[in-house]
Amino acid sequence: MSDEQILDNQGPEAAQAAPDLQARVAELEEQLAAAQDQSLRVAADLQNIRRRAEQDVEKAHKFALEKFASDLLPVVDSLERGLELSSPDDEAIKAVREGMELTLKLFHDTLKRYQVDAVDPHGAPFNPEHHQAMAMQESHHVEPNSVLKVFQKGYLLNGRLLRPAMVVVSKVPAEPAPSIDEQA
Repeated sequence: MSDEQILDNQGPEAAQAAPDLQARVAELEEQLAAAQDQSLRVAADLQNIRRRAEQDVEKAHKFALEKFASDLLPVVDSLERGLELSSPDDEAIKAVREGMELTLKLFHDTLKRYQVDAVDPHGAPFNPEHHQAMAMQESHHVEPNSVLKVFQKGYLLNGRLLRPAMVVVSKVPAEPAPSIDEQA
């Protein structure tokens, strides 16, 4: 038996109620579809929030030492400069120099353990993402835009720039290089 035959058997009141019921069913189906769509959107938003929170926590763990490491870099620089300026042949400061070397090695090992890596680009091409050009100097001996001198090493923390290397960059000389005949 079809819906119409059932309604016909129930009289004129049921026949009038049928369009109202069909409209109500259609309305409820639309509400159900909207609720399902909203439920899917809320689930997707929740998943996105969870993923962002996990990424934020991972970054916080990875870069928590950023300020602390930045504050220690001048200490490493001072130890390196002290070793550069002291003579390894001077017997009067030999014990102090050995202590500085051991302290510097300990510092470097500790920085390495926490993924703080030095950027010492001497002779490498200039990279503006990791180097800060302090000056440019003409050079016949190296390619233009190469690092000639490093004033201060740069450092990366987990691959993120902590401090750029301060460098002197080569540029094309204004005059051509003297030939071998002219040098003699």
